[in-house]
Amino acid sequence: MSVRYALLALLSEGPKYGLQLRQEFEARTGEVWPLNVGQVYTTLQRLERDGLVESEDDAEEGPQKGFHLTPEGHAELTDWLRTPPDLSSPPRDELVIKVMVAVRMPGADVHEVIQVHRRYLIELMQQWTRLKEDEAEFDLGFALVVDAELFRLDALVRWLDAADGRIKRAASEPPRPESFPMPKLRRRIGARP
Repeated sequence: MSVRYALLALLSEGPKYGLQLRQEFEARTGEVWPLNVGQVYTTLQRLERDGLVESEDDAEEGPQKGFHLTPEGHAELTDWLRTPPDLSSPPRDELVIKVMVAVRMPGADVHEVIQVHRRYLIELMQQWTRLKEDEAEFDLGFALVVDAELFRLDALVRWLDAADGRIKRAASEPPRPESFPMPKLRRRIGARP
């Protein structure tokens, strides 16, 4: 989550001070992502330097110094909200890397690696589901975070199942040369090098 844009969004509601921004950020994100007040003030300083927020000129530095959004900050926030994130390249995912390493590592039982991680992900899904049942109905922000996390974990479990099946099928087939190198794949999907 971009703290920079979250703070701009909170300031779009009206002037606020740093501690208030931290408290509202945590409340709006279901208190799932704690935010250090130092990070808030560092980000506010950068936003002020970039002309996206202004501080109250007569206020002293500290927890009660108010900030408000500038027209440039509002335009930046609007652009960010309307611009899809760059998802053209897969993220560097530790789980994917572990499975890819285990596939080629002598003596590694890749199926066991997959099952250990699959069990862990299922346990996490159960924990998030219990949280959803207990608390999500009272807090829309928290409910949205829980839903997103459940979908993310479910996608990882499905990927592990698909990877396990693909690895089993590959073990029963004769080896074949790589059909194309990775840079060609990146060009096909439009990813940046």
